[in-house]
Amino acid sequence: MLFSKTCRSIIFFTSLLSANAETIRGAQQERELTLTTVEAVNLGSAGDYTILTKSGITAVTGTAIKGDIAVSPIAATGITGFGLSLPANGMSSTSSQVTEGTVYASDYAVPTPALLTTAISDMEAAYTDAAGRTNSDNSKINLDGGLIGGLTLEPGVYTFASNVDINSDVTLEGTDGTGSTDIFIIQMTGDLMLAANMKVILTKGVLAKNVFWQVAGAVEVRAGATMNGILLVQTDVEFVTGSTLNGRVLAQTACVLQEATITPA
Repeated sequence: MLFSKTCRSIIFFTSLLSANAETIRGAQQERELTLTTVEAVNLGSAGDYTILTKSGITAVTGTAIKGDIAVSPIAATGITGFGLSLPANGMSSTSSQVTEGTVYASDYAVPTPALLTTAISDMEAAYTDAAGRTNSDNSKINLDGGLIGGLTLEPGVYTFASNVDINSDVTLEGTDGTGSTDIFIIQMTGDLMLAANMKVILTKGVLAKNVFWQVAGAVEVRAGATMNGILLVQTDVEFVTGSTLNGRVLAQTACVLQEATITPA
């Protein structure tokens, strides 16, 4: 049986539309697979601390931290501005500026030194893990030259061979209504700066505990700014007056807090 020219055209275009739909579905599925195959960075026992550093934590009156903080291998003399009180057991100290947790240092009583040695090792391993994640998506490599303020980012690995400067609010957006499993890993060879009064905004269910900032340089969160995520930092971290972090500071040198508010994620 022969088909008319009109029927043949209809069949051709129907087949073409079907093929295009399959191509679009395939691209969407590939994109969704890419977004969901990024695994969280394992913090190990370093994730037990809101702030963990190797060479000191400094604060001024007005700083408020929830959860445990610690330094190692430097001694407790590297923790300044907290008015520490060390009880008889000597394993951790307390401070009015640290709530829902206590303060640890490498020269406190056992088992604190050994626990902190492990935590520091885990922190360094987490940094290496985050820095070593591969990124084959060119759209997420050196995005806007590191000037990411004003952008909305989807989950995945972002790589910057530069500083990352956030001079206006940046949004990290989940892939669906919950987003609780979406992972962001933001790698940089330079510094991270969040400008005064600016925000890292999490939407569509993204959790701060699933956002990892791997920073080879230093971090500066300026006055009144709001940061979200886990800071894995090779050098130092500074939070200026009125700034806020919902996350953790895991730094391989020091952390300076000027009336900052730090809440663990």
